[in-house]
Amino acid sequence: MELHSITSSSWSISSPFDPPGERRRSLPVFSAKKSSDFEGLLKTSKGELSKILRTEAAVIGIERKAGSSKFNNLWPRAVLEALDDSIASNRWESALKIFALLRKQHWYRPKGQTYARLLMMLGKCRQPEQASSLFTTMLSEGFNPTLDVYTSLVAAFGHSGLLDEAISTIDEMKTISDCKPDAFTYTILIGCCTKLQRFDLIPSLLAEMSYLGIQCTVVTYNTIIDGYGKAGLLEEMENSITLMLECGSCVPDIFTLNSIISAYGDSRRISEMEKWYVEFQHMGIDPDLTSFNILINSYGKTGKYEKMNKIMNFMKIRYFSPDLVTFNTLIECFGKAGKVDKMEYYFRLMKTQGIKPNSITYCSLVSGYAKAELVEKVPFLIREIKNTDVVLDTPFFNSVINAYGQAGDIDIMKEMFLLMKENKCKPDYITFATMIKAYNSMSMDVEAQELMDKMLKKSEIMVDGAIPQNYKIPDMERGIMNER
Repeated sequence: MELHSITSSSWSISSPFDPPGERRRSLPVFSAKKSSDFEGLLKTSKGELSKILRTEAAVIGIERKAGSSKFNNLWPRAVLEALDDSIASNRWESALKIFALLRKQHWYRPKGQTYARLLMMLGKCRQPEQASSLFTTMLSEGFNPTLDVYTSLVAAFGHSGLLDEAISTIDEMKTISDCKPDAFTYTILIGCCTKLQRFDLIPSLLAEMSYLGIQCTVVTYNTIIDGYGKAGLLEEMENSITLMLECGSCVPDIFTLNSIISAYGDSRRISEMEKWYVEFQHMGIDPDLTSFNILINSYGKTGKYEKMNKIMNFMKIRYFSPDLVTFNTLIECFGKAGKVDKMEYYFRLMKTQGIKPNSITYCSLVSGYAKAELVEKVPFLIREIKNTDVVLDTPFFNSVINAYGQAGDIDIMKEMFLLMKENKCKPDYITFATMIKAYNSMSMDVEAQELMDKMLKKSEIMVDGAIPQNYKIPDMERGIMNER
């Protein structure tokens, strides 16, 4: 199937993202602003900044007071904003301390929404014991749990991998008249099952919903479809789509489209991806920026670079501006293919369009240079990063160590390992495996064995010399393990 049949004949319009040899110059047009307008905007900006700084100072002050027992009549807004900030940032220890301080205030009244948000946060942070303790605290206050609170408790257990406890919580909900589980509760649990790849539980949960008279929502079906797709269970995914269409009450949406084309794209089944893309357009569901990013990534993985360019052209026609994900995808795809010129072109274009590179961008650039045997360009990247607010993290250093290891520059690889520690980046399994591979390739058996012994001592990463089941190896580093 030709790509133009998916969209329209307008694919042939020239791309705004011409390759280096065909680059066109264009000058941005700025509208004139009066100096008075600018001064007014400046005053407003200063006022907003001052307000933000005052709020942040108040939040920090509350966090400091959270450990004390003598503050029981604090300003409500400061305490609540500090709690909101901690919850939003998933700083669970700080949030619980501030919540304990909140409960000591004279004006405090327990609210279900507060408990629900705290429980949901503890689930995201994998803190089931703290969630259970918080639930007990709520009961001790004489507060009757609401549906939202119970659903958040289900999420806390589910996200922590405690599916039996999550199911038991739903069973308990069934016995409470005003806390019967609803579609959202079951959708949360089903989502946890898909992430833990416990697909065997999904049919029974759907049967239970049907028995209780609870209809699946679009979100429920999308959760199941996305879960099957990410696990590569494409037949089960298609069966779920069929059920969704047959139920009559749930219409597929843009999230359904993106899950399906992503699943087929990741499996490199491009013709089926394109077929479903067309089917969804016939349903009246138009793609969004995420859809185009998925298509670009899928075509890049299969080496269909011409179709990638056509996607970029079509995005311009439809007034879709590339975002950080778009450029990261393009840089990664061309880097893996060893097409350094195009990789660098999109990196320059990214910056000229005002999109700030992040750690993923620089990881892809380093990997691209390593693929093309151009490690001499890596130091320039490191210097560039130091002049930005991008934080040098463990994945970035793993990329750099891998690049120098592949090039046989063992001394520089060691320097990067020391620099990694100086930047307070904790080495992980990938770091050690990469360096051991480099040592072995240079017949440096003693160094390789010393590093292996170090790695084996890190019991939280290695268990009897094996990778834990829940430890995910990034695609870039999978080859390291396969070659050992």
